[in-house]
Amino acid sequence: MTKVTKGGKNLNFRALVVVGDGSGRAGFGIGKAAEVPEAIRKATEKAKRSMVTIPMQEATIPHLVQAKFGPTRVILKPASPGHGLVVGSTMRAFFEAAGVRDITGKCLGSTNPVNVIQATLKAVVKLKSSGEPA
Repeated sequence: MTKVTKGGKNLNFRALVVVGDGSGRAGFGIGKAAEVPEAIRKATEKAKRSMVTIPMQEATIPHLVQAKFGPTRVILKPASPGHGLVVGSTMRAFFEAAGVRDITGKCLGSTNPVNVIQATLKAVVKLKSSGEPA
């Protein structure tokens, strides 16, 4: 992103980072800085602090869930074993980091990666584990 000031153009970088432990926990962070490595470092720190637990049944989610963030709406459905990750690239990164192996998802509206990841996180927080009443 470039900001034009009296002294010239100021260049800044924004990094969107997804982290996960591969066994049901994942998070994301956004970092901004004048240098790329610093933006990535900031984003990684925020991502580690924002990690949430995803309730899972085997390698998928327990039930269908929808969430909306701004102009973006995401729909996540459980999938049978061996089905794979049938989701967009932003959601794929999140679920791969979390260790979810079978899921079907659709992103409607805006496909801005920041909005998609926010909506995905909202949907994951809505999930109930299989033993809990809906």
